[in-house]
Parts: sequence; structure tokens; C-alpha cells
Amino acid sequence: MALPAQSAALLAAAAAVAIAAIAFLLPPSSRLSWTPRGRFADMILANATIYTADPARPFAGAMAVRAGRVLRVGTYESVTELKGRHTYELNLSGNVVLPGFIDSHVHFIDGGLQLARVPLRGVRSKDDFINRVKEAVRDKHPGQWILGGGWNNDVWGGDFPAAAWLDDISPDNPVWLSRMDGHMGIANSLVMKIAGIDRSTNDPIGGTIMRTAEGEPTGLLVDTAMKLMFDVFDKASIHERREALLRASRHALMRGVTMVVDVGSYFPGASSEKTWQDFSDVYEWAHSMQKMMIRVCLFFPMPTWSRVSDLIAENGRSLSQWIHLGGVKAFLDGSLGSSSALFHEPYDGDPGNYGLQVTDIDSLLNQTLESDKSGLQVAIHAIGDKANDMLLDMFDKVVDLNGVKDRRFRIEHAQHLSPGAANRFSKHGTIASVQSYHLLDDADFAAKKIGFERAERSSYTFRSLLAGGAQLAFGSDWPVSDINPLKAIQTAMSRKPPGWEVPWIPVERLSLDESLKAHTISAAYACFLDHAVGSLSQGKYADFVVLPSTSWEDLAGDLPAHVLATYVGGKLAYP
Repeated sequence: MALPAQSAALLAAAAAVAIAAIAFLLPPSSRLSWTPRGRFADMILANATIYTADPARPFAGAMAVRAGRVLRVGTYESVTELKGRHTYELNLSGNVVLPGFIDSHVHFIDGGLQLARVPLRGVRSKDDFINRVKEAVRDKHPGQWILGGGWNNDVWGGDFPAAAWLDDISPDNPVWLSRMDGHMGIANSLVMKIAGIDRSTNDPIGGTIMRTAEGEPTGLLVDTAMKLMFDVFDKASIHERREALLRASRHALMRGVTMVVDVGSYFPGASSEKTWQDFSDVYEWAHSMQKMMIRVCLFFPMPTWSRVSDLIAENGRSLSQWIHLGGVKAFLDGSLGSSSALFHEPYDGDPGNYGLQVTDIDSLLNQTLESDKSGLQVAIHAIGDKANDMLLDMFDKVVDLNGVKDRRFRIEHAQHLSPGAANRFSKHGTIASVQSYHLLDDADFAAKKIGFERAERSSYTFRSLLAGGAQLAFGSDWPVSDINPLKAIQTAMSRKPPGWEVPWIPVERLSLDESLKAHTISAAYACFLDHAVGSLSQGKYADFVVLPSTSWEDLAGDLPAHVLATYVGGKLAYP
């Protein structure tokens, strides 16, 4: 007897759910080789130039997608047998298709908040700086905070801003404006009064309160000294942070980013609780309300490693296809721009300043050992050459004490390396999580900070790291730099800052293929998700971008500045 149409539809839906559940329960190795039988593709990409990032089949002309995953990649003839009555065929007229970009290092919710705050990136003068703040004050009631960031004093000659710049235009509004690197910020006098910062306030360990020659605080707080301000900071509401996630997601999708590694709102001096609040108040909310737009891999403050371990033990490493639990993050030093990156030699013109070690190395070792024993991936911030050497030495100790395994230590930034350090990354499979976009800012002033010879020898040594066997994972460090993978890839290939006629340290340039892999499959490997994303391979999520380029040669000759479309799980997510 024929079933009623509604019952038949329900049975078909139940069967589809059952098939999907079986696929999800299979181990990753089996899942990727699993092909549903007797099922047609939901969509076929035809007449495309597909760069897969899969060495087994680097290029293809067509791709079939079903239930959000890649069903088959190959020639058009090889996928047409998967075309059914209801299969949608997308003819791309030769356009280039890439795996969705993975940004390996962002502060995602902070980036979303920053999009709605005072924008100071690119400000090139003191007057412009002051005018931006003055415009923001006009829209605020007395007592409301003025927040913003992205300023870089080096672009206007090097002079640091001071509270005196802000006091006349914001007498009734607390002002906090973070430097582009997030390791320094400027507060007006009202904030210092609220926070109780005066000439008698001592510098905290791992931080500096910048002062005048007379000993008065200038308003600049460096690294852990920022905690003095964070303690009185007008924190964003749950609603603002939720809106920030949605805003950040739309911004990322517009740039072709389908997944980010969010290292959280944890900075030297900041509370580790903030990242956990973002997890529960924002990410779990977005997941429960089905508002997640891109995939995220979350890292939590290392001092809370036991909570992360318990969370993974209870839920597994993936809460769903959208939210993955990566591991823990810590800091060892500051940043070059704030003169707090830790070096073996002092900063030029400042013989007593070698930078800041913001975490005690014995404490860091103990927490790393415990995190590693619990199976957590460890990511640690290091920018100066001494900080990187200290971490590489520490990783040797961890392996000696905890044994050999596939742990994929991550050094976040690995920005300045001493001679021979690049070759040490391969010893334990350490990931170099780097940001090529940063070199556009550093190229103009690194020599002023650490001297020409040191800067040329040590800065952004991408080619040396690859030659030494390291895995490169590209990221933006947003909101320090904007999320813009195409710009980051172009920068890694050319190493030419705006206005430069020759590359900065040309021997460290990468090829197009190497740069693309660093933003796709290598970035996925760097967070243990290469079984699910990072390449357009059978069984992986169908996350991809379409570019305006109409051939590989066209792409290699002139990398476009934008994407035409971004797909997540086989569905159009932008525009």
C-alpha cells in the first residue's frame, strides 16, 4: 500500500538523519572514505578551476557536494553520475575555487567589538588621533566610556600619545585606546583617577606604567600594567558581545574566512575569566540559537587548563561542526611595537631594555606539563628572539618529561628568531603560527627598534621556517590587523610594504602554493582539524571561496583583493 506523501517525506528525512548520524559516529579516517550509496549530490560545481590544497589531487575542474560535505572532486565527467533531478549545478565559467580560508590567530569577539568603536588604525598624525576621539565624545553622555584601538605611533614619527592629548576633549568621559598590538594602551586622566594610578603606584611584575621625567604617569600602560585599567573597565554587556560575534562573523565571511582559531580575550594583565564568559555567554548561546556562521576552534587561558580538560572530558573536542575545543594559550613576552618583546640584546638607543618576560618560566613550564599530560594542545605567545629560544628549550623539557607524542606545540607569532632557531621547530613538530600582515607595519620601524642587522637577520623568517621543516599556519591577530587572507598571502609572496620598491628580506618570500597552504590545510593541521577542513577532499566539509580570477595563471599573476562568494558547508554564506 502506498504511503501518504507526508509519511513518505518523514521516512525519507529520518533515513537521511540516520545516514548522517552513522557517518558522524565513524572515526575520521573511515568517515573521509565513506561515500553514501544511491544518493545524488545537492550541488555540483562545474567549469571551475579548483585548487584543492590536497596533494593527492591538487587541481580539479568540478566538485560534487552533498549534506554539507565534499562528495567527489575531479573532472566534470566523473561527477555527473552524481547529478540527480534536484541537483543544483553552479557553472563558474572558469573561476578559481579555493578551500575556505582558516585564520589561525584571532581575538574574535574583541574584533567584533572593535568594529563598533573608535577606529584608529591608519591614523597618521596627532591631530587626526585627537579628532577621532573628539568625534566619538560628541555621541556619548557624561560618564560613558570611549573605547577604541588600532593606533600605531610609529606612523606619525614615534611619539607616544599621552593623557594630556585627551583630557581637554574628554573631561567627563573615561577614555581607553589600545595600541594596534594589544600590548599597550593610553588612558586619559579620568581613567587613571578612577583606577587609582598616580606617581606612587608601582609597576606590576611583567608590566610598565610609562612616566614623565618627573615621575608622573603619562597614561600609557604596558602589558600587565593594563590590569590596573581592566579592573575598572566598563565591560561590554552580554548583548554587545553577542552582537560582536555576529558582526565579526559577517566581516570574516566577506573576506573568505570560513573558520577561525579564537585565542580569546586573554592578554597580559587581563582576567582569564573573560574568555570563559565569552564561551558560555556568547558561543554557547549562538550555538543553541543556531546563529553560528563560521567554524571556530577555541583556546582558553593556560592558568585554567584543568577547566578545559574537564570540559573536553565531558563534551569531547567538538561540541558540533561549528565549535571545537583546541587547547590553552599563554604569554611569554610582549610586542616589538611596545618595546616589550624579549630579546637577547637590548633595544637600540635603550641599553637597559631587553623587553619584558610577562610570565615566570618555571610557572609556565609547570602549567605546560600539566596541560600536555591532560592531552591539551599548548599555544604560547613569543615575539622576541630570546622568548622564542626560551620556549623551544622549554618544549625540549616537556618532551623529555612527558614523552614523545603528536602534540603540535604552537608558538604564536615566532616573529624574531635567533640564528638556527628556525631549524628547531621541526624537532617536536612545533607549529609556527605567524602573521604575514604584521610585517607591513614592522618593516618601516623594526630597524629603529633593534638595529638594521638584527632586523634583517631575524624578522618574519617564513622561508627559513619551511626549509627547517616547520608547519606554517597563517593568521591575522585581528583586531591587531584586519582579517584579510588574500592580502596576507600577497604580503608573504611579495614582502613589499606600501611605498617600497624592493621587498623586505626577499630571501624569506613564499610561493603562492606555500602561502595558500598556510591559510588552509596547514592551518587546519595546526589545530588538529585537518581531517575535517582545510582542503577540498572527499568527506570534508564543503567550505570554499570563489575568486574573480578565471584561471590559475590569472590568480598567480594578479592576486585579487576580494572574494566573489564564500560557502560554508556547501551553502552560500556571502554575499
